[in-house]
Amino acid sequence: MDRFREMATSKTAIRLFSILVLLLVGVTLAHAATTGLSTQTAADVPEAPPTDNVTVVTESARAGTLIAYAPNGSVLYYNNSRTKYFDVDPVEGDAMTVEYTATDTIHTQGPTCSDPPCAYNTIERANLSTGEVTELYGRYDYKETAGEWHDADRIDENRLVVADIVADQVFIVNTETEVVEWLWDAQSEYPVEGGGPYPEDWAHVNDVEVLDDGRIMVSLRNQDQVVFLDRETGRVDDWTLGEEDDYDIQYEQHNPDYIPEEQGGPAVIVADSENGRVQEFQRVDGEWERSWQWADDRLQWPRDADRLPNGNTLIADTNGKRVIEVGHDGDIVWQVPMTHPYDVERLGTGDESSGGQSARSLGLESRTAESPADTESGFDPLAGLSAAVHAVVPHRVVNGVLYVGPAWMGRLEFFAVGVGAIVGLGWLGAELSWRFPGISVRSPVYRKDE
Repeated sequence: MDRFREMATSKTAIRLFSILVLLLVGVTLAHAATTGLSTQTAADVPEAPPTDNVTVVTESARAGTLIAYAPNGSVLYYNNSRTKYFDVDPVEGDAMTVEYTATDTIHTQGPTCSDPPCAYNTIERANLSTGEVTELYGRYDYKETAGEWHDADRIDENRLVVADIVADQVFIVNTETEVVEWLWDAQSEYPVEGGGPYPEDWAHVNDVEVLDDGRIMVSLRNQDQVVFLDRETGRVDDWTLGEEDDYDIQYEQHNPDYIPEEQGGPAVIVADSENGRVQEFQRVDGEWERSWQWADDRLQWPRDADRLPNGNTLIADTNGKRVIEVGHDGDIVWQVPMTHPYDVERLGTGDESSGGQSARSLGLESRTAESPADTESGFDPLAGLSAAVHAVVPHRVVNGVLYVGPAWMGRLEFFAVGVGAIVGLGWLGAELSWRFPGISVRSPVYRKDE
């Protein structure tokens, strides 16, 4: 009888514990779903702290938006007419006009898409004061996945260089004649056996930048490399930054920005996305050396980082759901929550904040995720749980779940779902073993003599 009571008590305790944990998980998810951040409409967009200049943010995936904040932090401009927005740049000579790449997904069968989904890629110019939008160049493409242009950079009044993920190419187009005047195909330098799956998403050319000397810097995300192209001879081999599958250097990076010699370079600041950090490399004796890196315990999938002329670093943290500005000492000095930020620009600081100095010339010290960084927001009681996910689960796994999950799901909610799944399956296994004593449940990892 005592053994029976002991077993009944044990069962009751397990059941009560499991119910309590699952209730807490449910409350956590329900709270996030009902009160979580949304930028689906202009009224939902949170205000930002004041700054000296206009800040422009693009979002892609679940929330496709182009948002501009006035210096006082209010929403100056909002546009969600396209499915996805990617890189945004200021227009020289017009302080309140920007150019950007965007994509519309076509789900309906019709004359422009006989086999949905398809994509319409466009480069547009928007006046943030008047709201006027002008299309500069556009093209229909045959697929949705890896079917976008993530970046375009202006060469002169009529010509743009475009990062074409669809065809794994970089091309220069005259927007007046719509004639492609120059093209580089990644297959001219790389085998299709490497990178991502071919032809679904092989090279993922996600960024281009025209340098002052005429070279073009290109980010090949799936080759984990930033390359430099000479328009006459192709890739400049000894300038390549990174190596495929060498994730210690960088892992599926986004939006590298070049810092020239007169500003303390040559250097490249880059969002090292799947490693969950921002880093900078300095050119030393013909080689790239890591000169600076930054991360906190929340940085999850950074996809843009610009060095501002004041020495701070502006970062779009996609799965951290925020845009932040990091000061000289590594602390966050400005931030605004955002559903799914892709790119951020601080107007008045040049294209990709081209006036910023290198980390080495500024004497910036690196900050890792183990160091406290968010001093502005103070103590966060949930930071420990978020940090636990950061320490145990690879960034790539968390990013994959968050990318396909609902917009309100962050790393804490990911942790809650994981705990709920473990406890729920454990409870189910216990109930089965109690109901069917002949069934034994044990760990899939055990010694042979057990």
